[in-house]
Amino acid sequence: MSLQITDEALALILEAEGLDQPGKWPGESSGITIGIGYDLGFVTPEQFEEDWSQYLTGDEIERLKTAIGVSGEAAHQRASEFSDIKVNRDDAVEVFKNRTLPLYSDRTEKAFPGVDQLPANAQGALVSLVFNRGAAMDGDRRTEMRAVRDAVAQGDLQGIANQIRSMKRLWVGKGVDGLLKRRDAEADLVESSIEK
Repeated sequence: MSLQITDEALALILEAEGLDQPGKWPGESSGITIGIGYDLGFVTPEQFEEDWSQYLTGDEIERLKTAIGVSGEAAHQRASEFSDIKVNRDDAVEVFKNRTLPLYSDRTEKAFPGVDQLPANAQGALVSLVFNRGAAMDGDRRTEMRAVRDAVAQGDLQGIANQIRSMKRLWVGKGVDGLLKRRDAEADLVESSIEK
């Protein structure tokens, strides 16, 4: 993993994500989600087993594998099947730091060429953004993502922060205040890197 994830960036992501338990579906297009935002709707059985086999029992792994690739309302319907499975926070943080972060660091580098040249807090803020929103660049809902990509290429930290805040237009009044707070926290983290 070549991107730097500072303690501040890690704390932002961990706080924003919380600890997911498989019996509680997060909503929207999510699948059954465990640990720190680890969504079974979007992993392979092999990846899941490799990431979690030392933290869950064999029976739990086999049961949760049946939810791989299931997302949205179908995942919502199945969540209660897994209410007896509990994920330990320390284990979840280990999986996140050792397995998930390197993956999203790579995706962030592909989405925002030049991100590795930015200060560490800005790198971490952008990993948080990609972890939450994905790396897609197409469509009206991705206007700011494209503008962030351009600002990263220019090393324009204030431009990056402004575009992250501008994304809040997508969620204002939608009952997802946590997302609005997360965008502000990411923008603040980028701005903390600007030399005064």
